[in-house]
Amino acid sequence: MAEYTSELLSKHEIAEGTMSFSFRKPEGFDFRAGQAIDLTLIDPPETDGEGNTRAFSIASAPAESELMVATRMRDSAFKRVLKAAAPGLVVKIDGPTGSLTLHKNASKPAILLAGGIGITPFRSMAVEAAKEKLPHEIYLFYSNRTPEAAAFLAELQQLAGENSHFHLVANMTGVDESKTWSGETGVLDADKLRRHITALNGPIYYIAGPPAMVAAMRDIALQAGVDEDDIRTEDFPGY
Repeated sequence: MAEYTSELLSKHEIAEGTMSFSFRKPEGFDFRAGQAIDLTLIDPPETDGEGNTRAFSIASAPAESELMVATRMRDSAFKRVLKAAAPGLVVKIDGPTGSLTLHKNASKPAILLAGGIGITPFRSMAVEAAKEKLPHEIYLFYSNRTPEAAAFLAELQQLAGENSHFHLVANMTGVDESKTWSGETGVLDADKLRRHITALNGPIYYIAGPPAMVAAMRDIALQAGVDEDDIRTEDFPGY
């Protein structure tokens, strides 16, 4: 795994309790959509028992000029330092790592199942698929509590409108149909998948989000008859 240094370029609040951080892409740093990095703070003003390094999926696409990560903001020393940092903060980056990347056989659809901040590798895939005009049929099922808590939702909706191969099913668990949200609500289950996908067995499934959500969605896919070899997962534990 290669080691690089980089600098913080900008930071933004992109959803309730969620921020993105964009860094200069180091020269020679190449990655595939869906991969991750280890980000290390160098001599931070505070630290705690969890240390100065965190693993982040890369939210930006390989064709984009900056290296972006996004995270739920918790009250840890690492995230306090990152939130307060000014542009120019120097960090260490190790990577890329991970194999949660889009398969090459375009005849097989890709089913992306994301919960919360698990959207980050799939944002990278969706943007890259649009930029490269990939022929894969991609279905993204994206579950959050509310639209306000859904990072990148507006951008993903725009991508779905522009790319006929990209299909977004946004699902909110904390609102009911009488509120302003007119999309899917309630739990994401096999019945909901069937309403949007003609055949559940055959596509490649990618699942990313909190460990409990990933385990539940994996079980749902298996119960629906999906071949275990066609399921790829990545947990995003809270820290």
